Amino acid sequence: MMNRSVLIVINLLIIIHQSRFSIAILDPVDFLALQSIRKSMEDMPGSTYFSSWDFTSDPCNFAGVLCAGENVVALNLGDPRAGAPGLSGRLHSDIGKLTNLAEFTIVPGRIIGSLPATLSQLKNLRFLGISRNFISGEIPASLGELQRLRTLDLSYNQLTGNLPSAVGSLTALTNVVLCHNRLSGSIPSFPSQTLTRLDLKHNNFSGSISPGSLSSSLQYLSLSSNRFSGPVDQLLPQLNNLNYLDLSMNRFTGPIPGSVFSFPITNLQLERNLFSGPVQPYDEVAIQTVDLSHNMLYGQVSPLFSTVENLYLNNNRFTGSVPTSLVDRLMAGNVQLLYLQHNFLTAVQINPTAEIPLSSSLCLQYNCMVPPVQTPCPVEAGTQKTRPTSQCMEWKG
Repeated sequence: MMNRSVLIVINLLIIIHQSRFSIAILDPVDFLALQSIRKSMEDMPGSTYFSSWDFTSDPCNFAGVLCAGENVVALNLGDPRAGAPGLSGRLHSDIGKLTNLAEFTIVPGRIIGSLPATLSQLKNLRFLGISRNFISGEIPASLGELQRLRTLDLSYNQLTGNLPSAVGSLTALTNVVLCHNRLSGSIPSFPSQTLTRLDLKHNNFSGSISPGSLSSSLQYLSLSSNRFSGPVDQLLPQLNNLNYLDLSMNRFTGPIPGSVFSFPITNLQLERNLFSGPVQPYDEVAIQTVDLSHNMLYGQVSPLFSTVENLYLNNNRFTGSVPTSLVDRLMAGNVQLLYLQHNFLTAVQINPTAEIPLSSSLCLQYNCMVPPVQTPCPVEAGTQKTRPTSQCMEWKG
């Protein structure tokens, strides 16, 4: 018979043999890549994110690391809880060695430096989110090799240069969020038929946007605070699935297509551009807030705007009388804000003794008439109640 010590040794060998096949061992390439990434970043004061990153244990149990088999498939760097301190440091080029990554994010923090070109090696990547850090430099054109990429969020960084056409051409894209950077130049076409969100606000983009360059699948479009120019009357009618639209603070020109006022949106922001021409909705406008202020729009104010709760038409060239239906709804408290200051309007049917509801605001300053009622106006409206008669082809005192 075998003695007791021999049996113990045999049993230990069996256990070791079984454990080798029941517990996956992380690919050495992935293991070394995680080590490089860890060495290039640190917890900011108050953060304990990296406390679980002990390389004497299984990296698949690290915070933010998800494995499938022997590979890392998701890497979410930093504590995702709102307000948690982030990470500092740089993004190591060895990130490109995690070739099975489908998801890669870094929470808000102080990550500096440029995006490594090796990101293009992550051919399985579907979600790339590095927002609210201090990433600088240009967006690598090689990101256009990520054919499976669905979400690209590089917002609130310090990126400069152009948006590569190869990135715009990715056909699997659903969300592109590049707002609050310093990107410039014209934007590429986005042919993806699955693209639903395009957020480029607060950059230095310029140039016109040609009809057909944006997919009709778009539901959210924000181009605010750039230097875009040219007309949109051929572009916007094709984007009839939009439920959010903000083109404010650009240099867009030409007419505003009437179809825009039928879009299923709650807030239409077209202010501070160079739009011109009359404004003619096709039907009663069901949009809650419409801001067309600070343009060069002219003609009469359409009564179809009477169903809008907050209407900004100030600082344009509107003429004629304010529609009676609009005034009636204001007096009934259904219109909460009506800004008509700095136009060339000549009449409004309001009894001077009428009391405007406290919940409503009306500003009529600096038109071609003496306002029948005095109501608080924004400070930027100035102190002059009426236009000089020399500026008015018609005048009603």
